[in-house]
Amino acid sequence: MSVREEFDDWATSGRDKGMEDRHWHTAKHALARMPVEPGDTVLDLGCGSGYAGRALRDTKGAGRVYGLDGAPEMARNAAGYTDDPNVGYVVGDFDELPFVDDSIDHVWSMEAFYYAADPRHTLEEIARILRSGGTFYCAVNYYEENVHSHEWQEYIDIEMTRWDRGQYREAVRDAGLIVAEQDTIPDREIEIPNAAEFPLEEWDTREEMVERYREFGTLLTVGVAP
Repeated sequence: MSVREEFDDWATSGRDKGMEDRHWHTAKHALARMPVEPGDTVLDLGCGSGYAGRALRDTKGAGRVYGLDGAPEMARNAAGYTDDPNVGYVVGDFDELPFVDDSIDHVWSMEAFYYAADPRHTLEEIARILRSGGTFYCAVNYYEENVHSHEWQEYIDIEMTRWDRGQYREAVRDAGLIVAEQDTIPDREIEIPNAAEFPLEEWDTREEMVERYREFGTLLTVGVAP
């Protein structure tokens, strides 16, 4: 199954809003760090429901916001969630971003980058479209150190790239960007039941669930265009 087919199915079944609800716990903290200034142009790469771009418009006064997704139904749904004329959605491929060189101030991607068919080329594309001093905020929950994410590949037909922290830094640098920071953002909001309530359907022990959400959380890697 292609990325388009997989996420068209998600969009038509309403799972795009569910993704937004789950991701927001950590995404809001990463978005708050972005040095977006009023009028800046932002690309939300793998935008899903488009919540991140809309948040940057509301909280930081971003100028033009583009949401790009490989699934037409995702982009269609996202467009229906806003009437802001400065927010637009396009269907596109991560390997050939439909923007001219030096045209974007900031790129955001949450839980989408690892779906790229050629992630190193995608980083080169991001570096190409970023203006000098522009940033790329890459947030993922599926990464090597997060052992609890490894089984996710079993439940999706798309081949995903599972890098570790060092591989993210190396690939960002190889694309010509400067690694400005890298850390993990814990999910402090998801409810973790008392130990007496375990095992649950998805978790054998409370310790495992605490590790997944409070310790591993979301890996954030930030690249800056020189």
